[in-house]
Amino acid sequence: MESPATTHDRRDTRTAPRSALPVFVTCWLALLADGYDLYVYGATLPGFIGPQNWGVTREQAGLVGSLALVGMLIGSLAAGVLTDRFGRRRMFAVSVATFSTFMVACALAPNFAVFGVFRFLACLGVGGLLPTAVAVANEFAGAARKSIVLGAVLTGPAVGTVIASTAAATLIPAHGVRPVYAIGGLALLLIPVALRVLPESPAFLRVRGRDDEADAIAGRYGLPVPERARCVGSATPTAAGGLFQGGLAPATLGIWAICLLSLLTIFGLTTWLPQVMREAGFGTSAAIRFLLWYSLGAIVGTLIASRVGQRTSPKVVVVIGFASAALALAFVSTQPTGVALIAAVVVAGFGGLGTQNMINDHIAQFYPAHLRATGLGWALAVGRIGAIAGPTYGAMMIGATGGVQAAAIAFGVPAAIGAVIALALPSIARRHGANEPGETMLEPTKAES
Repeated sequence: MESPATTHDRRDTRTAPRSALPVFVTCWLALLADGYDLYVYGATLPGFIGPQNWGVTREQAGLVGSLALVGMLIGSLAAGVLTDRFGRRRMFAVSVATFSTFMVACALAPNFAVFGVFRFLACLGVGGLLPTAVAVANEFAGAARKSIVLGAVLTGPAVGTVIASTAAATLIPAHGVRPVYAIGGLALLLIPVALRVLPESPAFLRVRGRDDEADAIAGRYGLPVPERARCVGSATPTAAGGLFQGGLAPATLGIWAICLLSLLTIFGLTTWLPQVMREAGFGTSAAIRFLLWYSLGAIVGTLIASRVGQRTSPKVVVVIGFASAALALAFVSTQPTGVALIAAVVVAGFGGLGTQNMINDHIAQFYPAHLRATGLGWALAVGRIGAIAGPTYGAMMIGATGGVQAAAIAFGVPAAIGAVIALALPSIARRHGANEPGETMLEPTKAES
């Protein structure tokens, strides 16, 4: 007689499995909108700062940038827990509805103070979407192509940043910032599509004891259907405390540290890159386009890195990414010009946004299924502390010494520290020697109950 803890790769063979491509495309489109809404603030700063615009000071801009990311912290924390309680499909739709609605409100704000409030509320939804979308994409991707699928899906935020920087560079000189934010409301059209296309997570359903529904969805998409697993005692399988049980504590702390350093670098740099370049003598449109180059580096780098990560491990690419960002920013600090400067910004984009995408991939594959969204949500929530600090930290560092050199050094140092910490992380293969990534929660031991 087989143990209930044994997992079989059973599939429903009565009909051909349904393609999960619509699921991945929906996640990608939502993350594109998420990236647009998130990184549009840095792209539009040249349209806020100065008496000829909204009259915003550098300090005010940094404060609103940081406070908005407090909304992301709250959104990530809430989503990491609520997604695993109420279902990934519902939280996906709620997150998109939240940030899209308040993007329209930002476009209509009468002054910068009201804009800051709406920006904070929009970022609640922005912070809630990523852990949900990554958890969904990870679950429906086959093990043989998991890193590749996640890498492709995670190009969404960078593509959104490209669109945001292009829209800002095109519209701000003649029309100001309002239409750039109004475009973010178009994501409302995605909500009915998501509710129709996205199935509920089988892992979520099994933890809730809805095994028949979970098996039906798994069979429909050709996913492994595990043997019935029993949850006993009063353990809460999705509680954050599970991230520190079973030897996970050191890895969890390390993951939180690299997320904090990564997001500090990303949000500080993307917030101030266009404005720093404008103050360095570039025109408004040309300065904003540096954010486009940064984003293109993230897109191409993520696609390449996801293939390397599939053949090796996401951890390897995370280390390379952090190191690449540190070296690229060190080169920028020497104040190169022309193509050399653009190339350095492209590499920094891979090492910034591209690295964070592979960190997300590493987290999604590192934790078992019942902790996946919680693990990613809490890691991003802790990382948001770095994101919150990033714009204000950048304002202080750039304001103290000024210029491109100060910005490059300020954000190159955290990237270098991130590379060192990432080296110490355990590999996915070592972690999954005991727990395969698609497993459901088995009967806990007394120590886990």
